[in-house]
Amino acid sequence: MIYEIKNISFHYSSNKRLIFKNVSLSLKKGQILSILGPNGAGKTTLLSCMKNIISPVSGEIFLCGKDIRKMNVKEIASLVGYVPQSHTPAFGYSVFDFVLMGRAPKIMMYHKPKVEDEEAAWKALEMLGITHLAEKAYTEISGGEMQQAMIARSIVCHPKTLLFDEPTAHLDYGNQLNVLRLIKKLSNEGYAIVITTHNPDHAMLLGGLAAILDKEGNLSVDHVDVIINEKLLKNVYNADLKLIKVPELSRTACVPSDL
Repeated sequence: MIYEIKNISFHYSSNKRLIFKNVSLSLKKGQILSILGPNGAGKTTLLSCMKNIISPVSGEIFLCGKDIRKMNVKEIASLVGYVPQSHTPAFGYSVFDFVLMGRAPKIMMYHKPKVEDEEAAWKALEMLGITHLAEKAYTEISGGEMQQAMIARSIVCHPKTLLFDEPTAHLDYGNQLNVLRLIKKLSNEGYAIVITTHNPDHAMLLGGLAAILDKEGNLSVDHVDVIINEKLLKNVYNADLKLIKVPELSRTACVPSDL
């Protein structure tokens, strides 16, 4: 088991209102979990707990069988790759150097990257198909290319799991599809994937597991075909949405009924 989360709850010290409560889920190698929910439901906060950036006020999180509270930063970073919603670089590093920085958990303090670290960075660029960007400044590439570079950086240490926080939020439709294809490819490579999204279609395209984090902080988890239904979508998004079977594509699509 990659992740085993048992009854975690969270609130900020400045506000005792629970963001989410008694959340439990598990994730195995190669599984995809899509987390949906309205704005402010706590999806990003849940990912932050899974990365041990913040700690739940109750419950337990086990990462590869270990209590995450007893793991150090480098140990967690070597097992968990994290792709935030957006990233604003402070310096114009080359894309290659930006990806190479993701090897930090594998490099001893005050040591320079070794040949094996540089090879790992190049292989990550190859996997993403962005070797042509290697010498370009990270600050001068497109939003879609930045997202690909961020993903390359997140996999350069060969972690067990990848956490994506709304990875398609700032991308055009073509790049959204490219990211979804990449996530499926990474899942097939054996990575356990968690992705937060506002788009039910994305969850259905990815397949696997889906979770709904509602406004009351409750999390429901099941196979995507079971958990995503019209009644639940209306409760979560306060909108009339229909799930329409598309025979030509052998899949179901989510469309609004009042437009």
